[in-house]
Amino acid sequence: MAKKAKAYVLDTWAVIAYLEDEPSGEQVEDLIATAHEEQIPLYMSVVNVGEVWYTLAREISEEEANASVKSLRDLRIQFEPADWETTQEAARFKSRHKMSYADAFAAALTKSLKAELVTGDHEFKPLDGEIKIAWV
Repeated sequence: MAKKAKAYVLDTWAVIAYLEDEPSGEQVEDLIATAHEEQIPLYMSVVNVGEVWYTLAREISEEEANASVKSLRDLRIQFEPADWETTQEAARFKSRHKMSYADAFAAALTKSLKAELVTGDHEFKPLDGEIKIAWV
């Protein structure tokens, strides 16, 4: 039997899939619902929340971006600040792997929380094993 996750970290890819009703968004929605049922905490790095915000502001509007961030808060996703330890770990991931800096923050938060990263972004493939990944 698979071990229950201690916590989940949502990356930008997963959240955009969820918010824009992409095919993988349904899997993300199911995972969020299961996390709530099983009282598994959900987290995002504020860096990734910012990436979601600017993506939606650019593609749609600032109003839509604000509403989407509010809906993430309503889902009880905890926004984690980027302290020095997390920033240094993100920089370490970025220095070793070909990935965006925002993705490096999601990976660093996942590692520090001993959580499971929720993503479908293939940039994380080289980290599979270094961090736990729930592929959607």
